[in-house]
Amino acid sequence: MTSHSEHAALAAAVAERRDREAFTRLFDYYTPRLEAYLVRLGSDSASAEEIAQDALATLWRKAALFDPDKSSLATWLYRIARNRRIDMLRRDRASIVEPEDPVFDAVDGTDIEGQLDIQQREEAVRTALSHLPQEQLVLVRLAFFDGLTHSQISERTGLPLGTVKSRIRLAFTRLRRALEAGGVAEVG
Repeated sequence: MTSHSEHAALAAAVAERRDREAFTRLFDYYTPRLEAYLVRLGSDSASAEEIAQDALATLWRKAALFDPDKSSLATWLYRIARNRRIDMLRRDRASIVEPEDPVFDAVDGTDIEGQLDIQQREEAVRTALSHLPQEQLVLVRLAFFDGLTHSQISERTGLPLGTVKSRIRLAFTRLRRALEAGGVAEVG
């Protein structure tokens, strides 16, 4: 089972009919591949297994969001897994995030069955960031480019912690809307 169209058809069966057999075939095919990908990014095997299962659970719950005209099912699932890993790293702030960490690299260059146009996505993100109000942009930069926690941002800027969280949340809402309007939507 390696055909893009076959994978898309199975995903459509999951979306339309909650087809368990189609889901099982996709689960069996993608689970070991996602786990291996996550281990290559630096996850331990237990985390890789958990994230891969979470990505496939997203397929079960949100298969209708998959659009075969925008990407292959593999690209969609790998992006979900990558985003889940980033979320997990942010939650587990015990380890300091290094900008060179491979998690921040684009889905690796092995052309995961139709990799997205990275330069176009980066430009869309830059454009969306440029439209943020300055008070939100400063906080987003501190959080994601400087790797500061919300508490550290609050200490550095003198803003209340709740204000920091609210402004970052508002910024992400604006960014998501701008990216979706430009056809660059995150999944998961």
